[in-house]
Amino acid sequence: MPLVTTTEMFKKAYDGGYAIGAFNVNNMEIVQGITDACREENAPVILQVSKGARAYANRTYLKKLVEAAVIECPNIPIALHLDHGDSYETCVSCIEDGFTSVMIDASSKPFNENIEITKKVVEYAHDHGVVVEAELGALAGVEDEVQVSAADSHYTRPEEVEEFVARTGCDSLAIAIGTSHGAYKFTPDQCTRNAEGILVPPELRFDILDEIVKKLPGFPIVLHGSSSVPQDYVKMINTHGGKMPDAVGVPEDQLRKAAKLAVCKINIDSDLRLTMTGTIRQFFEEHPDKFDPREYLKPARANIKELVRHKLVDVLGCAGKA
Repeated sequence: MPLVTTTEMFKKAYDGGYAIGAFNVNNMEIVQGITDACREENAPVILQVSKGARAYANRTYLKKLVEAAVIECPNIPIALHLDHGDSYETCVSCIEDGFTSVMIDASSKPFNENIEITKKVVEYAHDHGVVVEAELGALAGVEDEVQVSAADSHYTRPEEVEEFVARTGCDSLAIAIGTSHGAYKFTPDQCTRNAEGILVPPELRFDILDEIVKKLPGFPIVLHGSSSVPQDYVKMINTHGGKMPDAVGVPEDQLRKAAKLAVCKINIDSDLRLTMTGTIRQFFEEHPDKFDPREYLKPARANIKELVRHKLVDVLGCAGKA
């Protein structure tokens, strides 16, 4: 099937109590690992491209990689989404490139300016059959061009969501309830340690999510900054020369809880990068004489595939929902 929008995906996810995985892609191996897992698990998927990824890999190459995935996985719905579009012009460029979904992130702007920018993108996108994700509230952290300090972050205000959605016409809404961008989502001071000495972050603000659901019944909600930062890969990186102490993500049981509510899309990025980096670091330490990229990218791709499979089955609950 051709690329699809997220409209039908989200309707089924909302009614079925699961979420769609939105995975950021940067190169061929990541695209292959994600889509191979989704094909085998019969799961719908959103392939996300950030402005930084387009600059790194070239917009044409990334689009063609996604087109190849569509050909190789004809039986699963695949949406191509712009992650954190920072301007009207960027969103228009992606729509012209064939993206089926775009995010306009004007969350750093004042409320009314956010509405004005978002509405402009929505009008253009809807005229071209493309859906729009907007953001209200600001997540802390660093990821590609997104850099928000803790001082500038704030939770989504439930009292604003009805007006924002009504005035913008957006199709889904990214909210801030305690997730954050990057692999260092929580400081050690924010966490407690369990009996094994592992840092346990604070729980997400499900009370805010509940209030938003009451005000926007049936409306698809999105969680950004939702990588769980798998500790086995953090350990693998550190064991093989890396320095990532205290990298902590969102516990997977909290993401599963969110997926059973109104959260229809959960963004996953750092987990993929950690998996690839850890695998490659280990490979070079164990095989210092190797130099062929195919030899070290093959196990990296395989581990990404297994990570995505785990997310589809155990966290998102979308396996078998294509």
